Amino acid sequence: MPDSTSSVCQTCGACCAHYRVSFYWGESDAHPGGTVPHRLTIPITPHMIAMRGTEARPSRCAALDGAVGRHVACTIYPQRSTTCREFSAYTPECDKARIVYGLAPLLEEAAA
Repeated sequence: MPDSTSSVCQTCGACCAHYRVSFYWGESDAHPGGTVPHRLTIPITPHMIAMRGTEARPSRCAALDGAVGRHVACTIYPQRSTTCREFSAYTPECDKARIVYGLAPLLEEAAA
């Protein structure tokens, strides 16, 4: 796996525009210790919230800035949820989102 994961992600953004980003409501800044801006979330269940824009299809996180596959940035990167922190490039889930946007799978590139 290449070391340039952050630069790959900054030119991709497919995961942020493909998957629902849901997480525990306590991660919202409406609660003590939470960091995710509450104004950018929507309730999913009594204990789960999601990033606005990812609750339906087509999906695109409200915190995603830029053009998928060209240059993107997370406008709340330091405050992002654990779901986002735990998502990794060079995984089957990453490649699935990339393929939806016509981008080459990273696992194949890394194996070459």
